[in-house]
Amino acid sequence: MLTYGITTQALRSLKSQRLQRPLCEWARTCIAEERSHRTHSTEAKYGFRGRRDNWKWGAMVAGAAIGFGSVVIYGVQKRRMPQADSSKSPAHVFPQYTRADVKQHASLADRVWVTYAGEVFDITEFVELHPGGNRIMLAAGGALEPFWALYGVHKSEHVIEILQEYKVGELRPEEKKEEDSTDPYSKDPPRHPVYKINSLKPFNAEPPTGILTESYITPNDFFFKRNHLPVPDINPDQYKLVIEAPAATKGEKPLQLTLNDLKTKFPQHEITATLQCAGNRRSEMNAVKQVKGLDWGTAAISTARWAGVRLRDVLQHAGYTENTPNANHVQFEGLDCDITGTSYGASITFAHAMRKENDVLLAYEMNGQEIPRDHGFPLRVIVPGIVGARNVKWLGRIVVSEEESRSHWQQNDYKGFSPSVDWDTVDFTTSPAIQDLPIQSAITEPHPGQEVVPNSEGNLTLKGYAWSGGGREVVRVDVSLDGGKTWQVAELTGEKQKAGQAWAWKIWQLSVPMPSEAKELTILCKAVDSSYNVQPDTVAPIWNLRGVLSNAWHRVQVTVGAN
Repeated sequence: MLTYGITTQALRSLKSQRLQRPLCEWARTCIAEERSHRTHSTEAKYGFRGRRDNWKWGAMVAGAAIGFGSVVIYGVQKRRMPQADSSKSPAHVFPQYTRADVKQHASLADRVWVTYAGEVFDITEFVELHPGGNRIMLAAGGALEPFWALYGVHKSEHVIEILQEYKVGELRPEEKKEEDSTDPYSKDPPRHPVYKINSLKPFNAEPPTGILTESYITPNDFFFKRNHLPVPDINPDQYKLVIEAPAATKGEKPLQLTLNDLKTKFPQHEITATLQCAGNRRSEMNAVKQVKGLDWGTAAISTARWAGVRLRDVLQHAGYTENTPNANHVQFEGLDCDITGTSYGASITFAHAMRKENDVLLAYEMNGQEIPRDHGFPLRVIVPGIVGARNVKWLGRIVVSEEESRSHWQQNDYKGFSPSVDWDTVDFTTSPAIQDLPIQSAITEPHPGQEVVPNSEGNLTLKGYAWSGGGREVVRVDVSLDGGKTWQVAELTGEKQKAGQAWAWKIWQLSVPMPSEAKELTILCKAVDSSYNVQPDTVAPIWNLRGVLSNAWHRVQVTVGAN
Protein backbone atom coordinates (compact mmCIF):
# COMPACT_ATOMS: atom_id res chain seq x y z
CA MET A 1 0.00 0.00 0.00
CA LEU A 2 1.37 3.38 -1.01
CA THR A 3 1.35 6.29 1.36
CA TYR A 4 2.66 9.37 -0.41
CA GLY A 5 5.14 7.20 -2.22
CA ILE A 6 6.19 5.21 0.86
CA THR A 7 5.04 1.65 1.40
CA THR A 8 3.91 0.60 4.84
CA GLN A 9 6.44 -2.22 4.68
CA ALA A 10 9.19 0.28 4.03
CA LEU A 11 8.12 2.26 7.03
CA ARG A 12 8.22 -0.83 9.20
CA SER A 13 11.64 -1.79 7.96
CA LEU A 14 13.27 1.47 8.94
CA LYS A 15 16.29 0.66 11.04
CA SER A 16 15.74 3.55 13.38
CA GLN A 17 13.23 2.26 15.93
CA ARG A 18 13.16 5.75 17.44
CA LEU A 19 11.51 7.01 14.25
CA GLN A 20 9.35 4.02 13.40
CA ARG A 21 6.44 4.68 15.75
CA PRO A 22 5.72 8.31 14.78
CA LEU A 23 6.18 7.42 11.13
CA CYS A 24 3.54 4.73 11.28
CA GLU A 25 1.12 7.17 12.87
CA TRP A 26 1.76 9.73 10.12
CA ALA A 27 1.39 7.07 7.45
CA ARG A 28 -1.87 5.77 8.85
CA THR A 29 -3.39 9.22 8.86
CA CYS A 30 -2.21 9.84 5.32
CA ILE A 31 -3.60 6.49 4.13
CA ALA A 32 -7.07 7.47 5.26
CA GLU A 33 -6.81 10.93 3.75
CA GLU A 34 -5.42 9.69 0.45
CA ARG A 35 -8.21 7.13 0.16
CA SER A 36 -10.74 9.85 0.77
CA HIS A 37 -9.12 12.02 -1.89
CA ARG A 38 -8.94 9.17 -4.40
CA THR A 39 -12.49 7.96 -3.79
CA HIS A 40 -14.31 11.24 -3.71
CA SER A 41 -12.36 13.56 -5.99
CA THR A 42 -15.08 13.47 -8.65
CA GLU A 43 -17.98 13.65 -6.23
CA ALA A 44 -17.53 17.01 -4.51
CA LYS A 45 -20.72 18.56 -5.83
CA TYR A 46 -21.22 20.89 -2.92
CA GLY A 47 -17.99 22.75 -2.15
CA PHE A 48 -17.84 24.63 1.15
CA ARG A 49 -18.65 28.30 0.67
CA GLY A 50 -18.89 27.67 -3.07
CA ARG A 51 -15.34 26.34 -3.37
CA ARG A 52 -15.67 22.93 -4.98
CA ASP A 53 -12.30 21.60 -3.96
CA ASN A 54 -11.86 22.99 -0.47
CA TRP A 55 -12.11 19.52 1.02
CA LYS A 56 -9.25 18.49 -1.23
CA TRP A 57 -7.17 21.48 -0.18
CA GLY A 58 -7.97 20.57 3.40
CA ALA A 59 -6.49 17.13 2.80
CA MET A 60 -3.42 18.78 1.29
CA VAL A 61 -3.03 21.00 4.33
CA ALA A 62 -3.35 17.96 6.53
CA GLY A 63 -0.66 16.42 4.37
CA ALA A 64 1.50 19.46 4.91
CA ALA A 65 1.22 18.94 8.63
CA ILE A 66 0.89 15.18 8.85
CA GLY A 67 2.27 13.68 5.66
CA PHE A 68 5.24 16.02 5.98
CA GLY A 69 6.79 13.58 8.42
CA SER A 70 6.67 10.67 6.00
CA VAL A 71 8.16 12.67 3.17
CA VAL A 72 10.92 14.12 5.31
CA ILE A 73 11.91 10.72 6.66
CA TYR A 74 12.12 9.26 3.18
CA GLY A 75 14.33 12.09 1.99
CA VAL A 76 16.56 11.83 5.03
CA GLN A 77 16.93 8.07 4.68
CA LYS A 78 17.91 8.45 1.02
CA ARG A 79 20.35 11.15 1.93
CA ARG A 80 21.81 9.35 4.90
CA MET A 81 22.37 5.94 3.33
CA PRO A 82 25.65 6.66 1.55
CA GLN A 83 26.88 8.53 4.63
CA ALA A 84 25.93 5.92 7.18
CA ASP A 85 29.49 5.45 8.41
CA SER A 86 30.70 9.01 8.10
CA SER A 87 31.50 11.09 11.15
CA LYS A 88 29.69 14.28 12.10
CA SER A 89 30.56 17.30 10.00
CA PRO A 90 32.09 20.29 11.79
CA ALA A 91 29.90 23.17 12.89
CA HIS A 92 28.74 25.23 9.94
CA VAL A 93 28.03 28.94 9.76
CA PHE A 94 24.86 29.37 7.72
CA PRO A 95 24.08 32.32 5.48
CA GLN A 96 21.26 34.67 6.44
CA TYR A 97 18.14 35.39 4.39
CA THR A 98 15.08 37.59 4.47
CA ARG A 99 11.54 36.29 4.13
CA ALA A 100 11.49 37.90 0.71
CA ASP A 101 14.45 35.70 -0.25
CA VAL A 102 12.62 32.60 0.93
CA LYS A 103 9.46 33.59 -0.92
CA GLN A 104 11.37 33.42 -4.21
CA HIS A 105 11.87 29.67 -3.65
CA ALA A 106 8.31 28.41 -4.00
CA SER A 107 8.60 25.97 -6.91
CA LEU A 108 10.71 23.04 -8.00
CA ALA A 109 12.29 25.21 -10.68
CA ASP A 110 13.44 27.75 -8.10
CA ARG A 111 13.94 25.11 -5.36
CA VAL A 112 11.50 24.76 -2.50
CA TRP A 113 12.39 26.58 0.71
CA VAL A 114 10.45 26.81 3.95
CA THR A 115 11.13 28.41 7.32
CA TYR A 116 10.63 27.18 10.84
CA ALA A 117 11.66 28.84 14.11
CA GLY A 118 13.86 31.38 12.33
CA GLU A 119 15.71 28.81 10.23
CA VAL A 120 15.58 28.19 6.48
CA PHE A 121 15.30 24.72 4.92
CA ASP A 122 15.63 23.54 1.33
CA ILE A 123 13.21 20.62 0.98
CA THR A 124 13.44 20.30 -2.81
CA GLU A 125 15.15 16.93 -2.65
CA PHE A 126 12.36 14.95 -1.09
CA VAL A 127 9.67 16.88 -2.98
CA GLU A 128 11.32 15.70 -6.21
CA LEU A 129 11.83 12.16 -4.93
CA HIS A 130 8.23 11.74 -3.92
CA PRO A 131 4.86 11.85 -5.66
CA GLY A 132 3.56 12.81 -2.24
CA GLY A 133 6.00 15.65 -1.87
CA ASN A 134 3.44 18.05 -3.28
CA ARG A 135 1.51 17.68 -0.05
CA ILE A 136 3.80 20.25 1.52
CA MET A 137 3.85 22.63 -1.44
CA LEU A 138 1.26 24.78 0.32
CA ALA A 139 4.06 25.87 2.63
CA ALA A 140 6.58 26.46 -0.17
CA GLY A 141 8.29 29.82 0.12
CA GLY A 142 6.80 30.44 3.54
CA ALA A 143 6.60 29.34 7.15
CA LEU A 144 5.67 25.94 8.54
CA GLU A 145 4.35 27.45 11.78
CA PRO A 146 0.74 27.98 10.66
CA PHE A 147 0.46 24.36 9.56
CA TRP A 148 1.91 22.96 12.75
CA ALA A 149 -0.05 25.42 14.86
CA LEU A 150 -3.28 24.29 13.26
CA TYR A 151 -2.47 20.59 13.42
CA GLY A 152 -0.42 20.70 16.60
CA VAL A 153 -1.33 17.13 17.53
CA HIS A 154 1.00 15.95 14.72
CA LYS A 155 3.94 18.17 15.60
CA SER A 156 6.83 16.01 16.75
CA GLU A 157 10.35 16.59 17.97
CA HIS A 158 11.40 13.81 15.60
CA VAL A 159 10.25 15.79 12.58
CA ILE A 160 11.97 18.93 13.83
CA GLU A 161 15.19 17.02 14.43
CA ILE A 162 15.13 15.47 10.98
CA LEU A 163 14.26 18.81 9.40
CA GLN A 164 17.68 20.04 10.50
CA GLU A 165 19.24 17.79 7.85
CA TYR A 166 17.88 20.19 5.25
CA LYS A 167 18.91 23.46 6.82
CA VAL A 168 20.47 25.90 4.37
CA GLY A 169 20.38 29.13 6.31
CA GLU A 170 18.79 31.35 8.91
CA LEU A 171 16.47 34.31 8.83
CA ARG A 172 18.14 37.62 9.55
CA PRO A 173 17.86 38.68 13.21
CA GLU A 174 15.33 41.41 12.45
CA GLU A 175 13.17 38.81 10.65
CA LYS A 176 13.15 36.39 13.58
CA LYS A 177 11.10 38.54 15.92
CA GLU A 178 7.77 37.24 14.82
CA GLU A 179 6.64 34.89 12.07
CA ASP A 180 4.17 36.31 9.56
CA SER A 181 1.41 33.99 10.71
CA THR A 182 -0.43 34.29 13.98
CA ASP A 183 -1.56 31.44 16.15
CA PRO A 184 -4.98 30.43 14.77
CA TYR A 185 -6.00 29.47 18.31
CA SER A 186 -5.10 32.83 19.84
CA LYS A 187 -8.75 33.94 19.88
CA ASP A 188 -10.08 30.82 21.56
CA PRO A 189 -12.25 31.62 24.60
CA PRO A 190 -11.02 31.16 28.19
CA ARG A 191 -11.84 27.85 29.88
CA HIS A 192 -12.37 26.77 33.47
CA PRO A 193 -9.19 25.29 35.01
CA VAL A 194 -11.08 22.27 36.37
CA TYR A 195 -11.02 20.52 33.00
CA LYS A 196 -8.88 17.51 32.22
CA ILE A 197 -7.30 18.60 28.92
CA ASN A 198 -6.86 15.94 26.25
CA SER A 199 -5.70 18.38 23.56
CA LEU A 200 -4.86 22.07 23.89
CA LYS A 201 -4.93 22.99 20.19
CA PRO A 202 -7.62 22.29 19.16
CA PHE A 203 -9.09 22.40 22.65
CA ASN A 204 -10.62 19.13 23.83
CA ALA A 205 -11.35 18.52 27.48
CA GLU A 206 -13.66 16.75 29.92
CA PRO A 207 -14.75 17.65 33.45
CA PRO A 208 -13.79 15.57 36.49
CA THR A 209 -16.15 12.61 36.79
CA GLY A 210 -17.11 13.63 40.31
CA ILE A 211 -18.54 16.89 38.99
CA LEU A 212 -20.27 15.26 36.04
CA THR A 213 -23.16 13.72 37.97
CA GLU A 214 -23.51 16.31 40.72
CA SER A 215 -26.48 17.67 38.81
CA TYR A 216 -28.80 16.30 36.16
CA ILE A 217 -28.14 19.32 33.92
CA THR A 218 -24.45 19.94 33.26
CA PRO A 219 -23.46 23.59 33.86
CA ASN A 220 -22.17 25.27 30.72
CA ASP A 221 -18.75 25.78 32.30
CA PHE A 222 -18.38 22.04 32.91
CA PHE A 223 -19.89 20.66 29.69
CA PHE A 224 -17.28 18.58 27.86
CA LYS A 225 -15.56 20.39 24.97
CA ARG A 226 -14.85 18.79 21.60
CA ASN A 227 -13.30 21.03 18.95
CA HIS A 228 -11.68 20.01 15.68
CA LEU A 229 -10.41 23.44 14.60
CA PRO A 230 -9.94 26.92 16.07
CA VAL A 231 -13.05 28.45 17.66
CA PRO A 232 -14.41 31.13 15.32
CA ASP A 233 -15.13 34.60 16.67
CA ILE A 234 -18.50 35.45 15.09
CA ASN A 235 -20.28 38.79 15.24
CA PRO A 236 -23.95 37.89 15.89
CA ASP A 237 -25.13 41.11 14.23
CA GLN A 238 -23.47 40.10 10.98
CA TYR A 239 -24.29 36.41 11.18
CA LYS A 240 -26.38 34.78 8.45
CA LEU A 241 -27.37 31.15 8.05
CA VAL A 242 -27.40 30.05 4.40
CA ILE A 243 -29.85 27.35 3.29
CA GLU A 244 -29.47 26.16 -0.28
CA ALA A 245 -32.71 26.22 -2.29
CA PRO A 246 -34.30 22.99 -3.58
CA ALA A 247 -32.77 21.77 -6.84
CA ALA A 248 -36.18 22.00 -8.53
CA THR A 249 -36.14 25.79 -8.14
CA LYS A 250 -33.25 26.44 -10.50
CA GLY A 251 -31.86 29.93 -10.30
CA GLU A 252 -33.40 30.53 -6.89
CA LYS A 253 -30.98 32.25 -4.54
CA PRO A 254 -30.11 30.51 -1.26
CA LEU A 255 -32.23 31.49 1.71
CA GLN A 256 -30.34 33.62 4.24
CA LEU A 257 -31.57 33.98 7.80
CA THR A 258 -30.14 36.26 10.46
CA LEU A 259 -30.07 35.26 14.10
CA ASN A 260 -32.97 37.63 14.69
CA ASP A 261 -34.91 35.98 11.84
CA LEU A 262 -34.54 32.61 13.51
CA LYS A 263 -35.68 33.98 16.84
CA THR A 264 -38.69 35.91 15.53
CA LYS A 265 -39.97 34.07 12.44
CA PHE A 266 -40.12 30.56 13.87
CA PRO A 267 -41.61 29.09 17.06
CA GLN A 268 -39.08 28.31 19.76
CA HIS A 269 -38.70 24.70 20.84
CA GLU A 270 -36.85 23.32 23.87
CA ILE A 271 -35.48 19.89 24.67
CA THR A 272 -33.23 18.34 27.29
CA ALA A 273 -30.64 16.25 25.50
CA THR A 274 -27.41 14.47 26.26
CA LEU A 275 -24.49 14.79 23.86
CA GLN A 276 -21.75 12.18 23.81
CA CYS A 277 -18.52 12.11 21.85
CA ALA A 278 -17.98 8.96 19.79
CA GLY A 279 -14.65 8.59 21.60
CA ASN A 280 -16.06 8.64 25.14
CA ARG A 281 -14.22 6.00 27.23
CA ARG A 282 -11.58 5.55 24.51
CA SER A 283 -8.92 5.21 27.20
CA GLU A 284 -10.32 1.77 28.01
CA MET A 285 -9.73 0.66 24.43
CA ASN A 286 -6.21 2.07 24.62
CA ALA A 287 -5.64 -0.18 27.62
CA VAL A 288 -6.36 -3.20 25.42
CA LYS A 289 -4.46 -2.04 22.35
CA GLN A 290 -3.36 1.39 21.17
CA VAL A 291 -5.90 3.25 19.06
CA LYS A 292 -5.75 6.55 17.20
CA GLY A 293 -7.59 9.42 18.86
CA LEU A 294 -7.81 11.58 21.96
CA ASP A 295 -7.55 9.63 25.21
CA TRP A 296 -11.03 10.40 26.55
CA GLY A 297 -12.06 9.08 29.94
CA THR A 298 -15.68 8.62 31.01
CA ALA A 299 -16.71 12.29 30.91
CA ALA A 300 -16.93 13.06 27.18
CA ILE A 301 -20.67 13.23 27.74
CA SER A 302 -22.90 15.96 29.18
CA THR A 303 -26.53 17.06 29.33
CA ALA A 304 -28.07 20.48 28.68
CA ARG A 305 -31.37 22.21 28.08
CA TRP A 306 -31.31 23.39 24.47
CA ALA A 307 -33.58 26.03 22.92
CA GLY A 308 -33.94 27.06 19.30
CA VAL A 309 -36.02 26.36 16.22
CA ARG A 310 -36.84 23.05 14.63
CA LEU A 311 -34.69 22.27 11.61
CA ARG A 312 -37.86 20.91 10.01
CA ASP A 313 -39.54 24.32 10.21
CA VAL A 314 -36.58 26.07 8.60
CA LEU A 315 -36.33 23.52 5.78
CA GLN A 316 -40.03 23.85 5.06
CA HIS A 317 -39.63 27.63 5.02
CA ALA A 318 -36.86 27.15 2.44
CA GLY A 319 -39.23 25.17 0.20
CA TYR A 320 -38.54 21.57 1.16
CA THR A 321 -41.21 18.93 1.79
CA GLU A 322 -41.10 15.25 2.70
CA ASN A 323 -41.53 14.54 -1.03
CA THR A 324 -38.72 16.74 -2.36
CA PRO A 325 -36.96 14.68 -5.09
CA ASN A 326 -33.45 13.39 -4.35
CA ALA A 327 -33.54 14.82 -0.83
CA ASN A 328 -31.68 12.07 1.00
CA HIS A 329 -29.36 13.91 3.36
CA VAL A 330 -29.02 17.22 5.14
CA GLN A 331 -25.44 18.47 5.12
CA PHE A 332 -24.21 20.92 7.75
CA GLU A 333 -21.18 23.15 7.37
CA GLY A 334 -19.60 24.92 10.34
CA LEU A 335 -17.87 28.28 10.36
CA ASP A 336 -14.81 26.79 12.06
CA CYS A 337 -12.18 26.33 9.39
CA ASP A 338 -8.51 25.75 8.74
CA ILE A 339 -6.14 28.12 6.95
CA THR A 340 -7.49 27.06 3.54
CA GLY A 341 -11.11 27.78 4.47
CA THR A 342 -12.06 24.12 4.74
CA SER A 343 -14.73 23.81 7.40
CA TYR A 344 -15.96 21.08 9.68
CA GLY A 345 -18.91 19.27 8.12
CA ALA A 346 -21.35 16.45 8.81
CA SER A 347 -24.78 15.22 7.76
CA ILE A 348 -27.88 13.33 8.86
CA THR A 349 -30.61 11.79 6.74
CA PHE A 350 -33.30 14.08 5.35
CA ALA A 351 -36.01 11.76 6.68
CA HIS A 352 -34.60 12.07 10.20
CA ALA A 353 -34.46 15.85 9.94
CA MET A 354 -38.04 16.16 8.70
CA ARG A 355 -39.64 13.92 11.33
CA LYS A 356 -41.08 16.28 13.93
CA GLU A 357 -40.74 13.76 16.76
CA ASN A 358 -36.96 13.65 16.28
CA ASP A 359 -36.67 17.17 17.74
CA VAL A 360 -33.73 18.23 15.56
CA LEU A 361 -32.92 21.81 16.54
CA LEU A 362 -31.00 24.79 15.32
CA ALA A 363 -30.15 25.88 18.85
CA TYR A 364 -29.19 29.35 20.01
CA GLU A 365 -29.59 28.81 23.77
CA MET A 366 -27.93 26.40 26.17
CA ASN A 367 -29.24 26.15 29.72
CA GLY A 368 -31.14 29.41 29.41
CA GLN A 369 -28.17 31.41 28.09
CA GLU A 370 -26.86 32.16 24.64
CA ILE A 371 -24.71 29.25 23.55
CA PRO A 372 -21.08 29.77 24.69
CA ARG A 373 -18.47 30.12 21.96
CA ASP A 374 -16.91 26.75 22.72
CA HIS A 375 -20.30 25.12 22.16
CA GLY A 376 -21.23 26.77 18.88
CA PHE A 377 -22.24 30.42 19.29
CA PRO A 378 -24.33 31.80 17.75
CA LEU A 379 -26.03 28.68 16.32
CA ARG A 380 -25.45 24.95 16.39
CA VAL A 381 -27.27 21.83 15.30
CA ILE A 382 -28.67 19.61 18.03
CA VAL A 383 -29.59 16.13 16.80
CA PRO A 384 -30.69 14.36 20.00
CA GLY A 385 -29.84 10.68 20.27
CA ILE A 386 -27.17 11.00 17.57
CA VAL A 387 -23.39 10.99 18.00
CA GLY A 388 -21.95 14.37 18.96
CA ALA A 389 -19.97 14.60 15.71
CA ARG A 390 -23.17 15.33 13.73
CA ASN A 391 -24.21 18.17 16.07
CA VAL A 392 -22.30 20.76 14.04
CA LYS A 393 -21.31 23.93 15.88
CA TRP A 394 -21.04 27.48 14.52
CA LEU A 395 -23.50 26.49 11.80
CA GLY A 396 -23.02 28.48 8.61
CA ARG A 397 -24.62 26.55 5.78
CA ILE A 398 -27.22 23.84 5.18
CA VAL A 399 -27.45 21.81 1.97
CA VAL A 400 -30.13 19.22 1.21
CA SER A 401 -28.44 16.67 -1.00
CA GLU A 402 -28.71 13.30 -2.64
CA GLU A 403 -25.51 12.28 -0.86
CA GLU A 404 -23.88 12.49 2.55
CA SER A 405 -21.50 15.25 3.51
CA ARG A 406 -18.18 14.70 1.75
CA SER A 407 -16.23 16.06 4.69
CA HIS A 408 -13.39 14.07 6.17
CA TRP A 409 -15.29 13.69 9.44
CA GLN A 410 -18.27 12.08 7.74
CA GLN A 411 -16.36 9.90 5.30
CA ASN A 412 -13.09 8.97 7.01
CA ASP A 413 -13.72 9.31 10.72
CA TYR A 414 -16.35 8.39 13.29
CA LYS A 415 -16.93 4.92 11.88
CA GLY A 416 -16.71 1.55 13.59
CA PHE A 417 -14.76 -1.50 12.42
CA SER A 418 -14.05 -5.08 13.39
CA PRO A 419 -11.21 -5.70 15.88
CA SER A 420 -9.42 -7.47 13.03
CA VAL A 421 -9.17 -4.31 10.92
CA ASP A 422 -5.93 -2.35 11.25
CA TRP A 423 -4.45 0.67 9.51
CA ASP A 424 -3.04 -1.53 6.75
CA THR A 425 -6.43 -2.98 5.82
CA VAL A 426 -8.97 -0.31 6.78
CA ASP A 427 -11.31 0.92 4.05
CA PHE A 428 -13.56 3.67 5.35
CA THR A 429 -15.95 3.28 2.42
CA THR A 430 -17.07 -0.11 3.78
CA SER A 431 -18.47 1.22 7.06
CA PRO A 432 -21.43 3.56 7.59
CA ALA A 433 -21.00 6.82 9.46
CA ILE A 434 -22.02 6.55 13.11
CA GLN A 435 -25.43 8.07 13.83
CA ASP A 436 -27.38 6.54 16.77
CA LEU A 437 -25.14 5.65 19.70
CA PRO A 438 -25.38 2.41 21.70
CA ILE A 439 -26.37 1.91 25.33
CA GLN A 440 -23.81 3.40 27.73
CA SER A 441 -23.16 3.71 31.45
CA ALA A 442 -20.27 4.57 33.75
CA ILE A 443 -19.35 4.88 37.40
CA THR A 444 -18.53 8.43 38.51
CA GLU A 445 -18.20 7.73 42.25
CA PRO A 446 -15.97 6.30 43.57
CA HIS A 447 -12.96 6.97 41.37
CA PRO A 448 -10.47 4.33 40.19
CA GLY A 449 -7.86 3.64 42.85
CA GLN A 450 -9.75 5.55 45.52
CA GLU A 451 -9.75 4.36 49.12
CA VAL A 452 -13.39 3.97 50.12
CA VAL A 453 -14.74 4.01 53.66
CA PRO A 454 -18.25 2.92 54.69
CA ASN A 455 -20.54 5.51 56.27
CA SER A 456 -21.86 5.32 59.83
CA GLU A 457 -24.40 2.72 58.72
CA GLY A 458 -21.74 0.55 57.13
CA ASN A 459 -22.85 1.39 53.59
CA LEU A 460 -21.02 2.52 50.48
CA THR A 461 -22.67 4.97 48.07
CA LEU A 462 -22.07 4.47 44.35
CA LYS A 463 -23.08 6.86 41.58
CA GLY A 464 -22.94 7.19 37.81
CA TYR A 465 -24.78 7.92 34.59
CA ALA A 466 -26.53 5.84 31.91
CA TRP A 467 -27.75 6.82 28.46
CA SER A 468 -28.77 5.29 25.16
CA GLY A 469 -28.98 6.81 21.69
CA GLY A 470 -31.91 6.94 19.32
CA GLY A 471 -34.37 8.14 21.97
CA ARG A 472 -34.29 4.80 23.81
CA GLU A 473 -34.84 5.22 27.54
CA VAL A 474 -32.56 3.62 30.11
CA VAL A 475 -34.79 1.26 32.09
CA ARG A 476 -32.27 -0.40 34.42
CA VAL A 477 -28.72 -0.17 35.71
CA ASP A 478 -27.14 -3.19 37.37
CA VAL A 479 -24.21 -2.78 39.76
CA SER A 480 -21.79 -5.37 41.12
CA LEU A 481 -19.21 -5.06 43.91
CA ASP A 482 -17.61 -8.44 43.38
CA GLY A 483 -16.49 -8.37 39.77
CA GLY A 484 -19.81 -9.53 38.35
CA LYS A 485 -20.62 -12.52 40.54
CA THR A 486 -23.68 -10.83 42.03
CA TRP A 487 -25.68 -7.80 40.94
CA GLN A 488 -27.96 -5.19 42.47
CA VAL A 489 -30.32 -2.75 40.75
CA ALA A 490 -29.52 0.96 41.11
CA GLU A 491 -32.03 3.76 41.62
CA LEU A 492 -32.56 5.96 38.55
CA THR A 493 -33.35 9.68 38.54
CA GLY A 494 -34.05 12.06 35.68
CA GLU A 495 -36.71 13.94 33.78
CA LYS A 496 -39.80 12.11 32.59
CA GLN A 497 -39.47 11.58 28.84
CA LYS A 498 -41.79 10.38 26.10
CA ALA A 499 -41.35 6.93 24.59
CA GLY A 500 -38.94 7.16 21.68
CA GLN A 501 -37.88 10.66 22.74
CA ALA A 502 -35.70 9.87 25.75
CA TRP A 503 -32.93 12.22 24.68
CA ALA A 504 -31.37 12.70 28.13
CA TRP A 505 -29.44 10.45 30.47
CA LYS A 506 -30.37 8.96 33.81
CA ILE A 507 -28.30 9.50 36.92
CA TRP A 508 -28.07 6.30 38.92
CA GLN A 509 -27.22 5.77 42.58
CA LEU A 510 -26.90 2.78 44.87
CA SER A 511 -26.23 2.54 48.60
CA VAL A 512 -24.98 -0.93 49.51
CA PRO A 513 -23.52 -2.61 52.61
CA MET A 514 -19.75 -2.77 52.49
CA PRO A 515 -18.72 -6.42 52.03
CA SER A 516 -17.27 -7.72 55.30
CA GLU A 517 -13.50 -8.12 55.48
CA ALA A 518 -13.08 -6.84 51.93
CA LYS A 519 -9.78 -5.10 51.22
CA GLU A 520 -10.38 -4.44 47.53
CA LEU A 521 -13.51 -4.11 45.43
CA THR A 522 -14.06 -4.44 41.69
CA ILE A 523 -17.17 -2.36 41.02
CA LEU A 524 -19.03 -2.89 37.75
CA CYS A 525 -22.05 -1.25 36.15
CA LYS A 526 -24.10 -2.13 33.09
CA ALA A 527 -27.24 -0.56 31.67
CA VAL A 528 -30.29 -1.79 29.78
CA ASP A 529 -32.46 0.38 27.51
CA SER A 530 -36.11 0.19 26.47
CA SER A 531 -35.24 -2.07 23.52
CA TYR A 532 -33.39 -4.36 25.95
CA ASN A 533 -30.05 -3.52 24.43
CA VAL A 534 -27.32 -4.33 26.94
CA GLN A 535 -23.67 -3.40 27.20
CA PRO A 536 -21.01 -5.95 26.23
CA ASP A 537 -19.07 -7.31 29.18
CA THR A 538 -15.53 -6.63 27.95
CA VAL A 539 -13.70 -4.21 25.67
CA ALA A 540 -11.66 -6.61 23.53
CA PRO A 541 -14.53 -7.87 21.30
CA ILE A 542 -15.59 -4.29 20.45
CA TRP A 543 -12.09 -2.83 20.10
CA ASN A 544 -11.58 -0.83 16.90
CA LEU A 545 -8.70 1.14 15.47
CA ARG A 546 -10.35 4.53 16.08
CA GLY A 547 -11.44 3.73 19.61
CA VAL A 548 -15.06 4.73 19.09
CA LEU A 549 -18.25 3.22 20.56
CA SER A 550 -16.51 2.11 23.74
CA ASN A 551 -19.41 0.91 25.89
CA ALA A 552 -18.33 -2.25 27.70
CA TRP A 553 -19.25 -2.75 31.37
CA HIS A 554 -17.50 -0.02 33.29
CA ARG A 555 -15.03 -1.28 35.88
CA VAL A 556 -13.60 0.61 38.84
CA GLN A 557 -11.19 -0.95 41.31
CA VAL A 558 -10.93 0.57 44.78
CA THR A 559 -9.33 -0.26 48.10
CA VAL A 560 -11.27 -0.44 51.35
CA GLY A 561 -10.10 1.77 54.21
CA ALA A 562 -10.81 1.48 57.92
CA ASN A 563 -14.14 2.81 59.15
